[in-house]
Amino acid sequence: MSSRTVITGIGVVAPNGVGTDAFWKATQSGISVLDRVTRPGCEHLPLRVAGEVRGFDPGAMVEDRFLVQTDRFTHHALAAADLALEDARLGRADYEGEPFSVGVVTAAGSGGGEFGQRELQRLWEQGPRFVGPYQSIAWFYAASTGQISIRRGLKGPCGVVASDEAGSLDAFAHATRAIRRGSRAMLAGATEAPLAPYSIVCQLEYEGLSTSDDPERAYRPFTPSACGFVPAEGGAMFLVEDEEAALARGATVRAVLAGHAATFTGTRRPDAAGEGLARAIRGALREAGCAPQEVDVVFADALGTPEADAAEAAALADVLGAHARRVPVTAPKTGTGRAYCAAPALDTAAAVLALEHGIVPPTPNVFDVCHDLDVVTGNARPAELRTALVLSRGRMGSNSALVLRRGSSEPR
Repeated sequence: MSSRTVITGIGVVAPNGVGTDAFWKATQSGISVLDRVTRPGCEHLPLRVAGEVRGFDPGAMVEDRFLVQTDRFTHHALAAADLALEDARLGRADYEGEPFSVGVVTAAGSGGGEFGQRELQRLWEQGPRFVGPYQSIAWFYAASTGQISIRRGLKGPCGVVASDEAGSLDAFAHATRAIRRGSRAMLAGATEAPLAPYSIVCQLEYEGLSTSDDPERAYRPFTPSACGFVPAEGGAMFLVEDEEAALARGATVRAVLAGHAATFTGTRRPDAAGEGLARAIRGALREAGCAPQEVDVVFADALGTPEADAAEAAALADVLGAHARRVPVTAPKTGTGRAYCAAPALDTAAAVLALEHGIVPPTPNVFDVCHDLDVVTGNARPAELRTALVLSRGRMGSNSALVLRRGSSEPR
């Protein structure tokens, strides 16, 4: 077994496209799909703008018996897992003889809010006999890991990361450890579906949640008009493998998981949490053996409040020094919304594709940057990209950083 873990498959279910081709076409074009919330029951809530996955038909990708016992966030995960395995060209026949060698690790924040709300309404309106048996599992944040494992016959190490919005980056670390301990491959990532009425009501107390009703102005990090973030649904799953084993089976290495680190500062104050983010970045670079000046692009967390944006810019300056003013920084999520635990998973998908194609995607809806950062706005920027840094922070003080190195694949 080699010492490197790599990404060989990507599956995306995002507001701007289902599948990597559609997702990347929209992402590199800087298309914003933020719009008014249309999910049933949300019409009169203060949250006006979000990133909805509108081009997704779960029945076309997932069997009915799984659909009826799972929530929308798990529908996204099951479909994204299929797309990742297909992209990696790893079929059931490839691991059927050793099912304990492949596992699953996901991250989740909101869980199955839509399913849970529906069943609780039946409980109060009609009584316990009208509550379905799957209420006990469909709302649970571990549902996606379990259902992917069952549906695909994956009996290796399986788990769920509960580290707030940084969870999907931390899932890569868990997958890497499992592979280094002998697993052949791991499905890792996160999906969310936080746009049911109950879920939205729970979010209304979040500091930084934007309640603007203008899709073009609701999410503008790093600008004087920053007024918070807008939530989103969807996410991404990845097949992670040992590099040597992947190459032996003829797989294409899309990117190398070079380094990861995480911290927890236990505070909601972004300015106080800046040191934690800086330490996470340092740790990830150290594990990757990467000098600060080697970072070719930063996929920013971009929370979208003045204090949080200033803290992120300061953390980058602290670690990267003068290079922080030169390295391209992007936040494609300003065009799709911030999908909580799935946000850094989608950023990772965008980062892998950026490395493959030599293009830094722009930050939609952002123009007048007021921080000392080279934020890519307007149009995509061609660049020689070898190393990407992906950042994520949670609302309660979680910080995570992931370093990706370009793989051996040619643009697809």
